[in-house]
Amino acid sequence: MNRDFNPPKSYQRSRANKRPRFFWVLLLAGLVLTPLLLINRPTVSPLEAHTNTDQEITTPTFPEITKEVIEGTVRPGDSVTTLLGEHLSPAEILHLDRRCRDIFPLSKICVEQPYKLILRDGAFESFEYEINADDQLLVRRAEDSFDVARVPIEYTVRIERVGGIITSSLFEAVTDSGEGPELAMTLADIFAWDIDFILDIREGDSFQAILEKRFREGSFAGYGRVLAAQFTNQGNLFQAFLFQDGQQNPSYYDAEGKSVRKAFLKAPLSFSRISSGFSMKRFHPITKTWKSHPAIDYAAPVGTPIKSVGDGTIIAKGYTRANGNYIKIRHNGSYESIYLHMNGFARGMRNGRHVSQGQVIGYVGSTGLATGPHLCFRMRKNGAPINPARIKAPASAPVSAENMAQFQALIAPHLASFQNRDISTGSKMAAAAQDTTESERN
Repeated sequence: MNRDFNPPKSYQRSRANKRPRFFWVLLLAGLVLTPLLLINRPTVSPLEAHTNTDQEITTPTFPEITKEVIEGTVRPGDSVTTLLGEHLSPAEILHLDRRCRDIFPLSKICVEQPYKLILRDGAFESFEYEINADDQLLVRRAEDSFDVARVPIEYTVRIERVGGIITSSLFEAVTDSGEGPELAMTLADIFAWDIDFILDIREGDSFQAILEKRFREGSFAGYGRVLAAQFTNQGNLFQAFLFQDGQQNPSYYDAEGKSVRKAFLKAPLSFSRISSGFSMKRFHPITKTWKSHPAIDYAAPVGTPIKSVGDGTIIAKGYTRANGNYIKIRHNGSYESIYLHMNGFARGMRNGRHVSQGQVIGYVGSTGLATGPHLCFRMRKNGAPINPARIKAPASAPVSAENMAQFQALIAPHLASFQNRDISTGSKMAAAAQDTTESERN
């Protein structure tokens, strides 16, 4: 039986007809919906699109760096740990101390010296300490260490001429002229070989000086070198001009080129008064007896510095019931100087130590048999007492012949300036012509 299954043709035809009809329905729906979608879409101009893009971009923010500057002066009891301990660890302070040892030992910081500490975001960045009027210590943090340097302090230097007339003392004359008391000390040191500013000063004496004034950030910051000075004492004229003779250290010479420096200073104190002079017979106020007093007593406040009158070697240092604290110094083979009733000794004083002329060896006191604070100063020549005020000490070497012409050319304008009695005019003229920086001068 042959059965061939063939589906009805009408059924196949109906399926074929449904496919194209479905296609046309989808196409018609797409044509209707597409315009509607385009119409409802928001339109944005190119300018608006650019503006919106800019608004969406955010600028990155960086943390603000804060820098703090702490300035002050070293107080009694301060140390490097006190000053930096809040910002450096003990190990870092120890490392810094080792780095500074050969440049400026941190153990030598002094009371009243200014310093500056700079912090960056609260952390140590640098430290500045003024060693003296000329140099400062700079410490800056490096990666794993510290950069340490000793550098000159930069000043603007102005050269001026100042002067005054003595009414009671050089100290008061200088301060009355508007200058600082340190200038009086400097002038006393310059003429210390020729003038005893305790015994020799008279009313009507006068002084002039051509000197450097230092300015820092527009403010007066002290005195530099005294280039020339003149002092009239009891009608006698004394002059001193600063000059460097070849490779020697700068020193002071008079107008003829003779050194003002001599073997002995006229007095071991800069300022004081004579309470008792040299005498071979004096009534002692404590023992109530008449005895020789081959010395000069200088009354001065406790703690006044005492200077060696000449180069020499300490041959005795100690204490006795009569003399109190004392030092004896031998100068060359003939002279000795003795300093009695001292309150205390300068650091490092000991038997056998060499001291320089003008070096501080101790301080005025009233130890031993003394009615009040004073220095009993004595000198001997070949073992015999001599009056210190009458010593005619030889001068140091004069300006060399080969440099004399240079010296005379250097002092000529200073001599001309001293002839001008109008101090204020001279000061202004000199200042206007010679403003400079200390780095340029050096």
